[in-house]
Amino acid sequence: MTAAISSSVILDERVAARAPWSAVVEAGDTLTIIDLEGNQAVDCILYKAADTAERYSAPETIAAQGNAYLSEGSVLRSNTGSPLMRVTFDNCGRHDTLGGACSQESNTLRYGHHTKHQHACVENFLIEGARWGLGKRDLVSNINWFMNVPVDPDGTLGIVDGISGPGKKVSLRAEQDTLVLVSNCPQINNPCNGFRPTPVRMLVTRPA
Repeated sequence: MTAAISSSVILDERVAARAPWSAVVEAGDTLTIIDLEGNQAVDCILYKAADTAERYSAPETIAAQGNAYLSEGSVLRSNTGSPLMRVTFDNCGRHDTLGGACSQESNTLRYGHHTKHQHACVENFLIEGARWGLGKRDLVSNINWFMNVPVDPDGTLGIVDGISGPGKKVSLRAEQDTLVLVSNCPQINNPCNGFRPTPVRMLVTRPA
């Protein structure tokens, strides 16, 4: 029988539907992202807190693990190949690294000019990133927690109904002090949020 590991809560915040969020998660602490109502995509970019020029790299992460999806055991690597965070728990199954972040421009291209006014993940990243001195040049390929993006044999990507559900969660242990930038995805034109964005919970804990 494995003994329970006690921990203390450092931060516990509810992120409203469509809203941005950010925090520095210190080395050894764990960030748990909880999909409160199910089928809610959470876009995420990671930066080394001490030097934001070092940031999450999808190519480094995918190449090191030999898998385009993230799940328990995945190591989220920076553009130097260094580990930023590690997935220590996941009861959703898999998470997307390829679908990218929605933007007003991509909404217009994919869904028509009438969607250009709609708030999107890129705008959330810019709003929240500005608090840390980050701008558009600092945005890189992001992780889409809880988002279901199957890859067809011909390489085509699809955005389909999610595989998450109410209360599903993913936990990330920081391997070094890491700035986590999040957009609780506002998208309403495809199934990534079940066409109805909902809140999520961000919980940071520290081993006692």
